[in-house]
Amino acid sequence: MAVAEAWETLKQAVEAYTGLSPASFFTVLALAAAIYYTVAGFFETQPLAPQQREREAVEREPLPSPVQLGEVSEVELLAYDGSDRKKPLLMTIKGQIYDVSQSRMFYGPGGPYALFAGKDASRALAKMSFELQDLTGDLSGLSPFELEALRDWENKFMSKYTKVGTVKQTVPVTVTEGSDAGAPNAIEKATPATENIEDSRADDAAQTKDVKAHLVDDSSEPKAAEANEN
Repeated sequence: MAVAEAWETLKQAVEAYTGLSPASFFTVLALAAAIYYTVAGFFETQPLAPQQREREAVEREPLPSPVQLGEVSEVELLAYDGSDRKKPLLMTIKGQIYDVSQSRMFYGPGGPYALFAGKDASRALAKMSFELQDLTGDLSGLSPFELEALRDWENKFMSKYTKVGTVKQTVPVTVTEGSDAGAPNAIEKATPATENIEDSRADDAAQTKDVKAHLVDDSSEPKAAEANEN
């Protein structure tokens, strides 16, 4: 009897203060409680996995001072992509190599920009591209807007990271079409010319012999005439 009276009193109070029926009120109350526990679950501190704890411990270790490498080839640069933690993490912009070890969480393995590590990412940064074909220092065909974006990246790297070297420029050996195709023709053209020169020299030598023979004949004529007179 007392429970029934208490229930009736509660129903009247709910209707008086909320304007809702008891069923609607308790439904709303249950939904609010469910939402609260759901949201609170996102903010609970979860125990860290051993790998994550180890990673954070490594990241807290003091970084070694940047080492100047001088000129490095593109192939040698690949070894500094962060896969070997004993080596610095390097990245290149416009042929200049920067030590980005302090931002390993961005450029190291698993980071959002890990694709750029150990490579010249000039074109990729200018275009904000993650395509493999854009991981190059070739800036041909970029728009003024893209070149300006690359300049901003370069200024950021120059102010934040230490430059430790440059990418060794390889000079491609290009053979022009004219030099290959024209060489045999030039030889062929030179051969007749040489033959003509040799023929000309032979003709000159023959003419010289004729002149000498003529001079000999001319010089012998006075002697023969003198002998006849005697």
